[in-house]
Amino acid sequence: MLIGVDFSSSPTRRKPVVVAVGAARGAVVQLQRLERFRTHEALGAWLAAQPAWIGGFDLPFGLPRELVETLGWPLDWPACIDHYAQMTRPLIRETFAAFCAQRPAGGKFAHRACDGPAGSSPSMKWVNPPVAWMLHAGVPLLRAAGAVFPGHQPVAADAARIALEAYPGLLAREVLGRRSYKSDEAAKQTPERLIARKDLVEALEQGRTRLERRLKLTPAQHAALVDDASGDALDAALCLVQAAWASAQPGWGVPATVDTLEGWIVSA
Repeated sequence: MLIGVDFSSSPTRRKPVVVAVGAARGAVVQLQRLERFRTHEALGAWLAAQPAWIGGFDLPFGLPRELVETLGWPLDWPACIDHYAQMTRPLIRETFAAFCAQRPAGGKFAHRACDGPAGSSPSMKWVNPPVAWMLHAGVPLLRAAGAVFPGHQPVAADAARIALEAYPGLLAREVLGRRSYKSDEAAKQTPERLIARKDLVEALEQGRTRLERRLKLTPAQHAALVDDASGDALDAALCLVQAAWASAQPGWGVPATVDTLEGWIVSA
Protein backbone atom coordinates (compact mmCIF):
# COMPACT_ATOMS: atom_id res chain seq x y z
CA MET A 1 0.00 0.00 0.00
CA LEU A 2 1.21 3.47 -0.90
CA ILE A 3 0.22 6.50 1.15
CA GLY A 4 0.81 10.23 0.93
CA VAL A 5 0.28 12.23 4.11
CA ASP A 6 -0.44 15.94 4.43
CA PHE A 7 0.56 16.29 8.08
CA SER A 8 -0.42 18.88 10.67
CA SER A 9 1.35 19.60 13.95
CA SER A 10 -2.05 20.33 15.54
CA PRO A 11 -4.88 18.61 13.63
CA THR A 12 -8.48 19.60 14.25
CA ARG A 13 -11.92 18.64 13.01
CA ARG A 14 -11.77 21.56 10.58
CA LYS A 15 -8.22 20.83 9.45
CA PRO A 16 -7.43 17.14 9.88
CA VAL A 17 -4.44 15.18 8.69
CA VAL A 18 -5.24 13.98 5.15
CA VAL A 19 -3.94 10.64 3.89
CA ALA A 20 -4.07 9.68 0.21
CA VAL A 21 -4.15 5.88 -0.12
CA GLY A 22 -3.17 4.33 -3.42
CA ALA A 23 -1.24 1.77 -5.41
CA ALA A 24 1.20 1.87 -8.30
CA ARG A 25 1.48 -0.22 -11.44
CA GLY A 26 4.43 0.88 -13.51
CA ALA A 27 4.16 4.60 -14.14
CA VAL A 28 0.49 4.78 -13.10
CA VAL A 29 -0.41 5.75 -9.54
CA GLN A 30 -4.01 4.96 -8.65
CA LEU A 31 -5.60 7.08 -5.93
CA GLN A 32 -7.91 4.71 -4.10
CA ARG A 33 -9.30 6.90 -1.33
CA LEU A 34 -8.68 9.81 1.04
CA GLU A 35 -8.62 9.24 4.79
CA ARG A 36 -8.86 12.04 7.38
CA PHE A 37 -7.73 12.00 10.99
CA ARG A 38 -8.63 14.62 13.58
CA THR A 39 -5.97 13.56 16.10
CA HIS A 40 -2.41 12.27 16.03
CA GLU A 41 -3.53 9.33 18.15
CA ALA A 42 -6.04 8.24 15.51
CA LEU A 43 -3.46 8.59 12.74
CA GLY A 44 -0.85 6.65 14.71
CA ALA A 45 -3.28 3.84 15.48
CA TRP A 46 -4.27 3.58 11.80
CA LEU A 47 -0.65 3.51 10.62
CA ALA A 48 0.24 0.83 13.16
CA ALA A 49 -2.78 -1.27 12.16
CA GLN A 50 -1.84 -1.46 8.47
CA PRO A 51 0.27 -4.57 7.75
CA ALA A 52 2.57 -2.76 5.32
CA TRP A 53 2.92 0.63 3.67
CA ILE A 54 5.32 2.93 1.86
CA GLY A 55 4.51 6.50 2.77
CA GLY A 56 5.51 9.97 1.72
CA PHE A 57 5.05 12.33 4.67
CA ASP A 58 4.99 16.11 4.40
CA LEU A 59 7.09 16.83 7.47
CA PRO A 60 10.84 16.98 8.17
CA PHE A 61 12.46 13.92 9.74
CA GLY A 62 15.76 15.51 10.78
CA LEU A 63 17.37 18.73 12.01
CA PRO A 64 20.33 20.58 10.44
CA ARG A 65 23.70 19.18 11.50
CA GLU A 66 25.00 22.69 12.15
CA LEU A 67 22.21 23.28 14.66
CA VAL A 68 22.64 19.94 16.41
CA GLU A 69 26.41 20.32 16.68
CA THR A 70 26.15 23.89 17.99
CA LEU A 71 23.64 22.86 20.66
CA GLY A 72 25.71 19.85 21.68
CA TRP A 73 22.86 17.43 21.08
CA PRO A 74 23.46 13.74 20.15
CA LEU A 75 24.77 13.33 16.60
CA ASP A 76 23.21 9.88 16.22
CA TRP A 77 19.77 10.34 14.62
CA PRO A 78 17.71 8.10 16.94
CA ALA A 79 19.32 9.62 20.02
CA CYS A 80 18.84 13.14 18.64
CA ILE A 81 15.15 12.47 17.99
CA ASP A 82 14.75 11.02 21.49
CA HIS A 83 16.31 14.16 22.93
CA TYR A 84 14.16 16.45 20.80
CA ALA A 85 10.95 14.56 21.54
CA GLN A 86 11.31 14.91 25.30
CA MET A 87 11.58 18.71 25.05
CA THR A 88 8.51 20.93 25.33
CA ARG A 89 7.62 23.25 22.49
CA PRO A 90 8.25 26.39 24.59
CA LEU A 91 11.73 25.08 25.43
CA ILE A 92 12.41 24.28 21.78
CA ARG A 93 11.26 27.76 20.75
CA GLU A 94 13.49 29.36 23.37
CA THR A 95 16.49 27.22 22.35
CA PHE A 96 16.09 27.85 18.63
CA ALA A 97 15.46 31.57 19.12
CA ALA A 98 18.67 31.87 21.14
CA PHE A 99 20.54 30.08 18.34
CA CYS A 100 19.12 32.47 15.74
CA ALA A 101 19.91 35.52 17.86
CA GLN A 102 23.62 34.76 17.63
CA ARG A 103 23.60 34.71 13.83
CA PRO A 104 23.71 37.49 11.22
CA ALA A 105 20.66 38.88 9.44
CA GLY A 106 19.78 36.78 6.42
CA GLY A 107 21.31 33.67 7.94
CA LYS A 108 19.39 33.22 11.16
CA PHE A 109 18.34 29.64 10.49
CA ALA A 110 20.55 26.61 9.90
CA HIS A 111 19.67 24.50 6.85
CA ARG A 112 19.91 20.88 5.83
CA ALA A 113 21.66 19.85 2.62
CA CYS A 114 18.30 18.99 1.03
CA ASP A 115 16.73 22.41 1.65
CA GLY A 116 18.47 24.05 -1.31
CA PRO A 117 17.49 21.55 -4.05
CA ALA A 118 14.02 21.03 -2.56
CA GLY A 119 13.30 24.70 -1.88
CA SER A 120 12.04 23.73 1.56
CA SER A 121 11.85 25.69 4.80
CA PRO A 122 14.52 24.94 7.41
CA SER A 123 13.34 22.15 9.68
CA MET A 124 14.14 24.24 12.78
CA LYS A 125 11.57 26.89 11.81
CA TRP A 126 8.78 27.19 14.36
CA VAL A 127 6.52 29.67 12.51
CA ASN A 128 5.20 30.14 8.97
CA PRO A 129 5.25 27.16 8.56
CA PRO A 130 5.87 25.54 11.96
CA VAL A 131 7.80 22.58 10.57
CA ALA A 132 9.78 22.20 13.81
CA TRP A 133 6.50 21.30 15.54
CA MET A 134 5.63 18.88 12.73
CA LEU A 135 8.93 17.06 13.27
CA HIS A 136 8.35 17.10 17.04
CA ALA A 137 4.89 15.54 16.67
CA GLY A 138 5.32 13.38 13.60
CA VAL A 139 8.61 11.50 13.84
CA PRO A 140 7.94 9.97 17.29
CA LEU A 141 4.47 8.97 16.03
CA LEU A 142 5.97 7.22 13.00
CA ARG A 143 8.61 5.48 15.07
CA ALA A 144 5.92 4.23 17.45
CA ALA A 145 4.02 2.85 14.44
CA GLY A 146 7.04 0.75 13.49
CA ALA A 147 8.27 2.82 10.55
CA VAL A 148 11.76 2.51 9.09
CA PHE A 149 13.38 5.68 7.70
CA PRO A 150 15.63 5.10 4.64
CA GLY A 151 17.16 8.59 4.92
CA HIS A 152 18.33 7.90 8.45
CA GLN A 153 18.87 4.19 9.01
CA PRO A 154 19.49 0.88 7.19
CA VAL A 155 16.41 -0.78 5.72
CA ALA A 156 16.06 -4.53 6.10
CA ALA A 157 14.67 -6.48 3.16
CA ASP A 158 11.59 -7.46 5.16
CA ALA A 159 10.79 -3.95 6.45
CA ALA A 160 7.00 -3.55 6.36
CA ARG A 161 6.53 0.18 6.92
CA ILE A 162 8.73 2.64 5.04
CA ALA A 163 8.61 6.35 5.92
CA LEU A 164 9.91 8.80 3.32
CA GLU A 165 10.18 12.54 3.75
CA ALA A 166 8.13 14.16 1.00
CA TYR A 167 7.48 17.77 0.08
CA PRO A 168 4.46 18.56 -2.13
CA GLY A 169 5.68 22.09 -2.85
CA LEU A 170 8.66 20.66 -4.72
CA LEU A 171 6.47 18.89 -7.26
CA ALA A 172 3.87 21.68 -7.39
CA ARG A 173 6.48 24.32 -8.25
CA GLU A 174 7.69 22.19 -11.12
CA VAL A 175 4.27 22.59 -12.72
CA LEU A 176 3.10 25.99 -11.48
CA GLY A 177 6.28 27.94 -10.89
CA ARG A 178 5.51 30.61 -8.30
CA ARG A 179 1.72 30.43 -8.73
CA SER A 180 -0.09 29.72 -5.47
CA TYR A 181 -2.73 26.98 -5.48
CA LYS A 182 -4.01 26.93 -1.88
CA SER A 183 -4.84 28.90 1.25
CA ASP A 184 -6.49 28.17 4.59
CA GLU A 185 -7.91 31.71 4.63
CA ALA A 186 -11.30 32.03 2.93
CA ALA A 187 -10.47 35.53 1.65
CA LYS A 188 -7.45 34.14 -0.21
CA GLN A 189 -9.27 31.20 -1.82
CA THR A 190 -9.40 33.00 -5.13
CA PRO A 191 -10.38 31.99 -8.67
CA GLU A 192 -6.68 32.22 -9.60
CA ARG A 193 -5.81 29.58 -7.01
CA LEU A 194 -8.68 27.40 -8.26
CA ILE A 195 -7.30 27.59 -11.80
CA ALA A 196 -3.84 26.72 -10.47
CA ARG A 197 -5.23 23.59 -8.76
CA LYS A 198 -6.96 22.58 -11.98
CA ASP A 199 -3.71 22.98 -13.90
CA LEU A 200 -1.75 21.03 -11.28
CA VAL A 201 -4.21 18.13 -11.16
CA GLU A 202 -4.29 17.98 -14.96
CA ALA A 203 -0.48 17.85 -15.08
CA LEU A 204 -0.42 15.05 -12.51
CA GLU A 205 -3.01 13.04 -14.46
CA GLN A 206 -0.98 13.43 -17.65
CA GLY A 207 2.35 12.65 -15.96
CA ARG A 208 3.86 16.02 -16.88
CA THR A 209 6.54 16.10 -14.20
CA ARG A 210 10.10 14.83 -14.17
CA LEU A 211 8.97 11.92 -11.97
CA GLU A 212 7.05 10.61 -15.00
CA ARG A 213 4.21 9.20 -12.89
CA ARG A 214 0.59 9.54 -13.96
CA LEU A 215 -2.00 9.98 -11.22
CA LYS A 216 -5.15 8.04 -12.04
CA LEU A 217 -8.30 9.62 -10.63
CA THR A 218 -12.03 9.05 -10.88
CA PRO A 219 -14.09 12.10 -11.87
CA ALA A 220 -15.17 12.45 -8.22
CA GLN A 221 -11.58 12.29 -7.00
CA HIS A 222 -10.51 14.85 -9.60
CA ALA A 223 -13.22 17.19 -8.37
CA ALA A 224 -12.28 16.60 -4.72
CA LEU A 225 -8.65 17.57 -5.31
CA VAL A 226 -9.60 20.66 -7.30
CA ASP A 227 -12.37 21.82 -4.99
CA ASP A 228 -10.38 21.59 -1.75
CA ALA A 229 -9.25 25.22 -1.52
CA SER A 230 -6.98 24.47 1.44
CA GLY A 231 -4.93 22.23 -0.85
CA ASP A 232 -4.67 19.53 1.83
CA ALA A 233 -6.11 16.74 -0.31
CA LEU A 234 -3.98 17.76 -3.28
CA ASP A 235 -0.86 17.91 -1.11
CA ALA A 236 -1.56 14.39 0.13
CA ALA A 237 -1.88 13.24 -3.50
CA LEU A 238 1.42 14.95 -4.39
CA CYS A 239 3.10 13.09 -1.51
CA LEU A 240 1.55 9.86 -2.81
CA VAL A 241 3.15 10.44 -6.23
CA GLN A 242 6.52 11.13 -4.61
CA ALA A 243 6.24 7.93 -2.56
CA ALA A 244 5.37 5.95 -5.69
CA TRP A 245 8.42 7.32 -7.48
CA ALA A 246 10.72 6.62 -4.52
CA SER A 247 9.43 3.06 -4.17
CA ALA A 248 10.85 2.25 -7.62
CA GLN A 249 14.27 3.88 -7.07
CA PRO A 250 17.48 2.32 -5.77
CA GLY A 251 17.84 3.13 -2.10
CA TRP A 252 14.32 4.57 -2.03
CA GLY A 253 15.52 7.63 -3.95
CA VAL A 254 17.82 8.70 -1.12
CA PRO A 255 21.38 9.61 -2.20
CA ALA A 256 24.03 7.15 -1.03
CA THR A 257 25.98 10.08 0.42
CA VAL A 258 23.09 11.36 2.56
CA ASP A 259 23.88 12.74 6.01
CA THR A 260 21.82 10.32 8.12
CA LEU A 261 21.43 12.90 10.87
CA GLU A 262 19.72 15.33 8.49
CA GLY A 263 17.95 12.95 6.09
CA TRP A 264 16.65 13.75 2.62
CA ILE A 265 13.50 14.88 0.82
CA VAL A 266 12.66 12.35 -1.88
CA SER A 267 12.98 13.63 -5.46
CA ALA A 268 14.95 16.72 -4.34
